[in-house]
Amino acid sequence: MPVDEWRWFDRRRKTLAWLAVLYFASGLPLAVFVDVVPVFLRQHQVELATIGLVSALGTPWSLKVFWAPLVDRHPRYQVWIGACLATVAVAVLWLGSLDPRASTQLWVAALFLVCLAGATQDIAVDAYSIQLVRRGEEGVANGVRQAAYRIALMVIGGASLLLVAPFGWAAVFSAIAGTACILAVILWQSPRVGVEPSTMAEWANALLRWLTRPRAGALFLFALTYKLGDASMGPMIKPFWVDRGLSPAEIGMVSTTAGALATVAGALLGGWYTSRVGILRALWVLGMAQALSNLGYAWVAFAEWGRAGIYAASLTESFTGGLGSAAFLAFLMRVCERERAATEYALLSALFAVPRQVVGAASGVLTELLGYATYFALTFVFALPALLLIPWLHSWVHESDGGRCTS
Repeated sequence: MPVDEWRWFDRRRKTLAWLAVLYFASGLPLAVFVDVVPVFLRQHQVELATIGLVSALGTPWSLKVFWAPLVDRHPRYQVWIGACLATVAVAVLWLGSLDPRASTQLWVAALFLVCLAGATQDIAVDAYSIQLVRRGEEGVANGVRQAAYRIALMVIGGASLLLVAPFGWAAVFSAIAGTACILAVILWQSPRVGVEPSTMAEWANALLRWLTRPRAGALFLFALTYKLGDASMGPMIKPFWVDRGLSPAEIGMVSTTAGALATVAGALLGGWYTSRVGILRALWVLGMAQALSNLGYAWVAFAEWGRAGIYAASLTESFTGGLGSAAFLAFLMRVCERERAATEYALLSALFAVPRQVVGAASGVLTELLGYATYFALTFVFALPALLLIPWLHSWVHESDGGRCTS
């Protein structure tokens, strides 16, 4: 192998390895919040209504765009990431030392600290990744980052719960805190990237130019709608399984565990495909595959297929969701400028998250009115407008802006 080709291969391999560690670290706080905490609370006899209210503490992940400019203005990414992981470690230990019923306010404060640090870490990790990944590598890079993130959810949110029975909750929280500390030490060694800080006026003017670029409306509408089909169908999948008579164990094994593995496989394949054919073509092809999988659920509901059909629809939907996400996240990474990556990526991510709250909230009413089969077919239609917007995105993918080539 020629020396230059070997150097390229070695640099790319190291970049992907760092991305895997970065996004495993990024998934850790969310796994604690979404998967570990609800089980911990219920085992401590906390009421279901209270557990539901605790979910509101996750708002920092939705609002992180408001303090993302701080990371842009002070782009010392290793400091941000290390401080956030250390904060998560301390807060997780604090959670494990408190009785959520006897010390409610302190326990809530500790959990909010986990969420705030986790959201801030996400800002820094996303911005740093945009600096780290070279043009043309976004596809495979996003496949790896998605896979690492999902693995973190499975390991921290799933495998760690296996330790509760033999070792107790204190040991589980200690193990998670220790993992966060180890990740902080490892990521402190990650490659430094140079971002020249600008004055506040220069930074704000450049961001305003980005927000008002030609066809900026198409970009923001695309970010809002590309995952609309998935977001509108997602809340109704588990109720559909229950209404078809499947047990919680089956749902956990097939839809959650096997589904997560299918998503990882889809993310890796989708990342490879995006790098091979280009972002715009991948957005269309993988986005259509993602949309068509909704029709699989519609057909299973219409034909009243048994378990095998439901399993197949579930795994297909998870796999194609990974495919589509790899292309979509590669696109978001491509259109963000280096100097304002934290703010711009956080803004696009916030738009991407909106359908989960808005359309998801209406999904139950529509399903009751239309039935599962018709509603699942309708979610396929919801996915089409974003695909029609892709031709309007060429200028975002093929032009340079602000020192970051967006091609």
